[in-house]
Amino acid sequence: MSNFVIVESQTKEFEKALSAEMEKSIKHFEHELVTIRTNRAHTSMVEDIKATCYGGSMELPLKELATLTAPDARLIVIQPWDKSVIADIERAIIASSLGVTPINDGDMIRIALPEMSTSRREELIKILQKKTEDARVSVRNVRRDFHTLVRDSLKNKTISEDFKNRLEDSLQKITDQFIKKVDTMNEVKEKAIRA
Repeated sequence: MSNFVIVESQTKEFEKALSAEMEKSIKHFEHELVTIRTNRAHTSMVEDIKATCYGGSMELPLKELATLTAPDARLIVIQPWDKSVIADIERAIIASSLGVTPINDGDMIRIALPEMSTSRREELIKILQKKTEDARVSVRNVRRDFHTLVRDSLKNKTISEDFKNRLEDSLQKITDQFIKKVDTMNEVKEKAIRA
């Protein structure tokens, strides 16, 4: 976006650049949604938890330290490639926001996910609402940046008032589409949490 230049009568290029920037916000939001637990175990719940290992000299996500599997709906199995980091992985899981106690048998760590309580579901929905609002703000920030670009282009007389109005209409229409996308993703995730 930083090197994007608005050229008179190139609405499609403007819309393409705008959509590409807003799509980054959606991709980030999708990644954030995967980390919120539903009623099903998934390795993405733990893969980005960082473990401080090798005497504190390294901090690595679990996906770089172990094989992660979810053999059934309520179980995640973490098989470290190096057994010396198993205690570090266990500490990282306990310190995470996952809210579970790992079972360490010396070779692997099992995380048995309990049935979710109503209060835990409500807690997760609050986390979801915060992440949803962050995604909306991210989309609006892209809109603000592009709006500033349009205003500056008009001020520098590189575009006409007419074209500025057309771009602002496009800007609002695309922003509304992306906000709707965020809201739809939020609804789907909320239903999964409540299920």
